[in-house]
Amino acid sequence: MEQMRLNKYLAHCGVCSRRDADKLIERGEVLVNGTQATYVRLVGDGDEVLVSGRRVQAGQERVVLAFYKPLGVTCTERDAHAERIVSDLIDYPVRVTYAGRLDKDSEGLLLLSNDGDLIQAMMKGANRHEKEYLVRVNKEITPEFLERMSRGVYLEELDITTRECEVKKQDKFVLRMVLTQGVNRQIKRMCRACGYHVRSLKRIRVMHVTLGDLKPGEYRELGSTDVERLYRDCGLKRQA
Repeated sequence: MEQMRLNKYLAHCGVCSRRDADKLIERGEVLVNGTQATYVRLVGDGDEVLVSGRRVQAGQERVVLAFYKPLGVTCTERDAHAERIVSDLIDYPVRVTYAGRLDKDSEGLLLLSNDGDLIQAMMKGANRHEKEYLVRVNKEITPEFLERMSRGVYLEELDITTRECEVKKQDKFVLRMVLTQGVNRQIKRMCRACGYHVRSLKRIRVMHVTLGDLKPGEYRELGSTDVERLYRDCGLKRQA
């Protein structure tokens, strides 16, 4: 493999996204050939790279898991204050990390992979990949609320207006939403700006992959057809 910048190498090995790799490097948790590294360092197959004392390397088969994140589980690589994190629930022989967070008090589908480039492509808001949610709110849903949510909501605290999105009434207090961007706590912020409060939130689809019959804490490995479609839809070529 040709040499590449360290943060890209860590993403390529499936350790985490490039952004999170920069944080690991900044905290001094990455060693290259026994020396604390900087993110500008170029590395390749001949270098020994350790992250928190564990060796990482490229060349593993690319895998994607669909995981049902339960309530109360935190999406983080490391947090001393979190009672449970995603990696506590994933018993898989290859290290994987997630694409797109869910809040601790939200549940549903997370896609996990050992390919950092795929994770980066799935997370990138400019790619407009769809994510679908079931949202329960604190009062009856009105046509006016649906209309305002669907055409985009101005979020004063962030000084942005959300993209137009698909919003449908599921029942008296539940709506189904399809988003194509990844603003932090977007649905909760949108609802609050419209005078509603989110009681519960479940993500049921990412791109073409659905939660299916998974139960909280369970995961399944995606088959080759689904994985190939993810790579194709992300504009990437799958590498072994």
